[in-house]
Amino acid sequence: MTADAQVHQTPAWPMLRTLGGIAMLSGLLVVLVYQFTLPIIAENQRIATEKAVFRVVPGAVSKRDFLARPDGLVLVSEAGDDEEGMTVYAAYGGDGKLVGVAFPGAAQGYQDTIKFLFGYDPRCRCVVGSKVLKSTETPGLGDKIDFDPAFMKNFEALDARVNAAGDALANPIQTVKHGTKSNPWEIDAISGATISSAALGRALNASAQRIVPLIQRGLGLLSEDGQ
Repeated sequence: MTADAQVHQTPAWPMLRTLGGIAMLSGLLVVLVYQFTLPIIAENQRIATEKAVFRVVPGAVSKRDFLARPDGLVLVSEAGDDEEGMTVYAAYGGDGKLVGVAFPGAAQGYQDTIKFLFGYDPRCRCVVGSKVLKSTETPGLGDKIDFDPAFMKNFEALDARVNAAGDALANPIQTVKHGTKSNPWEIDAISGATISSAALGRALNASAQRIVPLIQRGLGLLSEDGQ
């Protein structure tokens, strides 16, 4: 090695120090961006959830969030930080009176898990709305479960009464082949999108079996003025 070559070699320590500084700066920037965008993401999520609740519960203009526990419902704001459970949304009209409750559900579709939000009206003891929150179903086929007018008629008053014991639905909600619906708790599937239609039925039944009895038992709490 010549003397000229030795003179032009880059010292290892300064190079490592520079790379370490760049890595630390990059990490700091990632943390700062995360901290800056976190409240924005949370607010966007709140707005999206509110819009979904207002869609599945007709006449709703405000909501309160409750945590569904095995022993009943509790306001999310009063639940412990480490408590886990399904979040449900009590929805209120302009007069502050309870008009319905929205609750989530999920089931495997043709492509992936489909996530839903359903609206329940305790006055008619029926499901009155459905909204797809997340789906990768085939456009023009499976995604019809979120907008097809004929399919959405299933949720004008889908029977979801509880049984005499008050611990489950009187009749399991189920999806039936298109054109064969004969009971008010059945969902008339979309022709050509039976897998997605069936997924909605399974998701709704599984969640309603658990949540609707809790809603009926907790009407006193839910019906407190929502304004």
